[in-house]
Amino acid sequence: MKAPQLKTIGLRVLYVSIVVFLLSPLFMYFSHDVEVLKTQYPHIVEKKDEFPEYEIKKKRPNYWVSLNEISKYGKWAIVISEDWGFYQHSGIDLNQIKVALNEMVEDQKFRGTSTITQQMVKNVFLYQKRTLWRKLHEIILTQKVERVLSKNLILEMYLNCIEFGPGIYGIKKASYHYFKKHPGRLTPKEAAFLAMLLPSPKRYYQSFRKRKLTPFARKRVSAILMKMRMAKIISFEQYEHEKSVPLSWEVR
Repeated sequence: MKAPQLKTIGLRVLYVSIVVFLLSPLFMYFSHDVEVLKTQYPHIVEKKDEFPEYEIKKKRPNYWVSLNEISKYGKWAIVISEDWGFYQHSGIDLNQIKVALNEMVEDQKFRGTSTITQQMVKNVFLYQKRTLWRKLHEIILTQKVERVLSKNLILEMYLNCIEFGPGIYGIKKASYHYFKKHPGRLTPKEAAFLAMLLPSPKRYYQSFRKRKLTPFARKRVSAILMKMRMAKIISFEQYEHEKSVPLSWEVR
């Protein structure tokens, strides 16, 4: 093949690459119809590599609870623990990203900065494997979700889809599994325990398996209760009581 022909082919490849690069964000933005979540629900249809895949259907799943059916402690313990600025930011928490970058520079460790909206988008619409492409897709789709859905609906979707332990998806199943009660009756400490599980539910499940909070779990539950007191979700008296009372399944 002659040099001019190679040059022509190279230029075409370059032009195609530029077009694909420029159109990718547009493709990501319109890749999913998030409007359907206003009237329909994600259903777990199968699990691959230990992660569930969701299909959007009109019928409400039997494991679903609306946000107003969850106790205020169940709602706020998780919001405060996972994404304190959820109701203030527009899907991406720039302050948390800044804090995480500072921590990475100081400790050489990078902690997750995904907001509740980002986690909901990842769970319901995208695949779980961590790639730069998926992260970009997640960020762009998050902006669309924030424009289309209310904060309360986003939170409801999140609480009904996240994992709270091995095969335990949604706050209703979690509440019955750990405490044999409806999520509307969760106490502050029970809610703090569920919030404590979220970063790594399979790993932190060991507290329930052993019927005793690990030192780490006890510290995290106390920290979440303290944040709830600071946010005035619970009173000082409730905080003092809850941090001392054992969970129903703990070995006395």
